[in-house]
Amino acid sequence: MLKKYDFDDIDDRYDNFKRSNLGEEIDKLQRIVQRLKIPVLILVDGWESSGKGDIINDLTRELDPRYVKVELFDSRSDVDYLHPSVWRIWQKLPSHEEVVVFDQSFYSQVMNKDERSSDKLKQRTEELLNLEHMLLDDGTIVIKFFLHIKEKTQSKNIEALEDSKFRQFLLSDNDYKQNKNYEEYLEWFDKVLKKTDVPESPWNIINAEDRKLAAKTVLGITLEEITSGIERVTLARERADKSDRKYYIEDTQLDEFDLSKTISDKEYDKELEILQKEAADLVYDCYTKDVAIITAFEGVDAAGKGGAIQRLTRHIDPRSYTIHGIKAPTDLENSYHYLWRFWTKFPKDGDMAIFDRSWYGRVLVERIEGFASESEWERAYDEINHTEKVLTDHGSIVMKFFMYIDEDEQKERFEDRQEEPDKNYKITEDDWRNRSQWDEYIAAYEEMLDRTHTANAPWYIIATNQKKFARIDVLKHFINHIKEHLSELPES
Repeated sequence: MLKKYDFDDIDDRYDNFKRSNLGEEIDKLQRIVQRLKIPVLILVDGWESSGKGDIINDLTRELDPRYVKVELFDSRSDVDYLHPSVWRIWQKLPSHEEVVVFDQSFYSQVMNKDERSSDKLKQRTEELLNLEHMLLDDGTIVIKFFLHIKEKTQSKNIEALEDSKFRQFLLSDNDYKQNKNYEEYLEWFDKVLKKTDVPESPWNIINAEDRKLAAKTVLGITLEEITSGIERVTLARERADKSDRKYYIEDTQLDEFDLSKTISDKEYDKELEILQKEAADLVYDCYTKDVAIITAFEGVDAAGKGGAIQRLTRHIDPRSYTIHGIKAPTDLENSYHYLWRFWTKFPKDGDMAIFDRSWYGRVLVERIEGFASESEWERAYDEINHTEKVLTDHGSIVMKFFMYIDEDEQKERFEDRQEEPDKNYKITEDDWRNRSQWDEYIAAYEEMLDRTHTANAPWYIIATNQKKFARIDVLKHFINHIKEHLSELPES
């Protein structure tokens, strides 16, 4: 892409246009995508001192500033390093009403910061391309630009910036480093661009030798790609529910699962506090080793998630964990990709997050109640597996508990809640309505367990017909999982 680039083959399609006129046309499209709730993400990357700031100014000048954001992807902050590399990207993605421009793309980390090894390149590009595909599938228009200049041009640009009163903001060590090692960077950039060039969001290599012409070219291509993107997204929305989906589970787990497991009161009292203190000690070990813990609780209504969480956290320092009770998404949360509200809650290294309900709502309640289209919840299995792999590749612990009771036990608990004044708030008309959809939910649970149980982020099915057994079982799995993870860490 870059190594064979011909600077003499100039793209002058937009040379006779005024930048302001092109910007005004993009402004018209901005209003259309806003009305259609189509997010637009524009990545402007390239050589240092190639004029990215000037291009971004021209790109955004005519747009409604209320719905445009420019995000700088330069060096990662200390907080960024305490999360997976894609965490900071999720914080800055466009809502369904916004155009967001990244000054340096989220690929800049690979281009300029990461070690240049095949393994690191493979891991990072897989993470980023999966994220990119998630955004595209969700209806985001993604446009990617790389500003290309010659070595001599970069050198001249650096000299000009050295005379600027803003040189401390406009120049960095990376400008000089790239210019000094131009050929080495050229080869590496070429490799990264080839790895991340995909049909749905290709890299547009922009000749930035002439900045004015480069700006016109970027504006013109942006017009083209937003126009074609609107067509792609609207067609995809029309086709969203036109499928003949079939999924067969060879070995179902819940039908044969033993729910009769119990523990005596004596054994419960003997084991509970010992296990709780061991769990607390292990959470502290994870804190000292900068290991994040992410625990998700899903299950049948009235299966005892709250009680299990309460016993799990009994002796854990409350400063080290946060419990997220996940309810229906707010209007703000609905204006982003469905995983956005969870990425904003995932813990930094050393902390723990407990989710009472989780991202699995996409393939459970949103599937059953029709809040997500079939194509949306069908692709969510792979999206969730990818998300959990990113978390565990970073070194985080991810474990998931499915709390399971039978239909008769659920009915008894519902009736008890209705009769006890201090538990009335726990039972609603929706609970009884969901109960009438028992078979549909069981089928969704079975598919969730079958498709998202992985070695790195396993499901633990907990028999909860007896609450005391369930609470002890959760603690045991929690402890064993963390012990196994810590035993595999390299010695410091």
